[in-house]
Amino acid sequence: MTATVEPLPVVLAGARGHGRQHLANIARLQKEGLVRLAGVCELRPLSPDELDGFDGSAAPSAPEQGPDLDALLASTGARIVVVCTPIQTHTDLALTAARHGAHLLLEKPPAPSYEEFRRMADGVAQAGAVCQVGFQSLGSHALPAVRALVDDGVIGEVRGVGAAGAWVRDEAYFRRSPWAGRRRLDGVDVVDGVLTNPLAHAVSTALALDGSIRAEEVAGVETQLFRANDIESDDTSCVRVTTSRGGRVTVAATLCAEVASEPYVVVHGSSGRITFWYKQDRVLVQRSGHGPHETVHGRTDLLENLVRHVTRGDALLVPPDACGAFMRVVEAVRTTPEPVRLPPDAWRHAEEGSAPRRVVPGIDALVGAGAETLRLYSELGAPWALSTEVTTP
Repeated sequence: MTATVEPLPVVLAGARGHGRQHLANIARLQKEGLVRLAGVCELRPLSPDELDGFDGSAAPSAPEQGPDLDALLASTGARIVVVCTPIQTHTDLALTAARHGAHLLLEKPPAPSYEEFRRMADGVAQAGAVCQVGFQSLGSHALPAVRALVDDGVIGEVRGVGAAGAWVRDEAYFRRSPWAGRRRLDGVDVVDGVLTNPLAHAVSTALALDGSIRAEEVAGVETQLFRANDIESDDTSCVRVTTSRGGRVTVAATLCAEVASEPYVVVHGSSGRITFWYKQDRVLVQRSGHGPHETVHGRTDLLENLVRHVTRGDALLVPPDACGAFMRVVEAVRTTPEPVRLPPDAWRHAEEGSAPRRVVPGIDALVGAGAETLRLYSELGAPWALSTEVTTP
């Protein structure tokens, strides 16, 4: 007789904006019998349309709703909490969940500072709970495949890792919430910059492919932060990490691209290169004496992996320790001087439909060159960056 496993009750904290993707994923896993949406923590309850499929007709029962996570956890007995709320709220909500014995899927970035990150990670561990950080790209099966190619010497000696992210965000993107585009809010760190939030996956994936994921594996961080938009944080930046083994990881990113493109990470070797488009799980190997070889890989969903960890002991893919190096970069961005406002002649207005945005001419090529050469914007000759000192907090 086969024992049946009851679906794990889940509470979703933050179900609008990016939280809608988590809601859809919970619906998928609920259909598979792995989880049950027991509660939704939102300041304003979701409407019946927003809860389509969870209203008690297709689901076992409608989820409880309320603005108080502590009360929801007490009434639902949730085993897992998905936290998709403003960055500055992550630590306190994570610790609230852990006090109730609930495990966590915590959106990236896990915290706005290294101190808050450690408070979260240590507190969750002391409570006997586990935390999975929502770097979905680290669930890609391409990562171990690329690491195996590197370890086998397919591209020779690794010379460095570069990453490029050229995205488009309109001006309304920075007005979507009070914390958007802020370095701090009401005296509290937020650090909502291009490298720490929208293109944080580029940073974390590049560090992972370098094999430097823990805090102690970072020896130094150089930053150059700029802003074309009328915001407090950075929208066009680059960072170079020196690892404890002497490796170099350079990430160049912008939200003011001329044309939006797929972000990627490239591992440079003495006899070849491996490019990984991490949103597509696509890998291209180019090496001396061989034709290009492209593969597409699968991906393990991080919430599903967390459920499997809790129910049968599968290894957790993105525990807090796997984000220590990334958080060193966040800390460097947080403690560096304020982002430099680009001069008026360094950007232009563009209007596509009814969504005005700001574009930095030439930034697409600069972002690609940063990933290719492992240089910072000033070293690449960007005129608006030439007078900028490299900041090493």
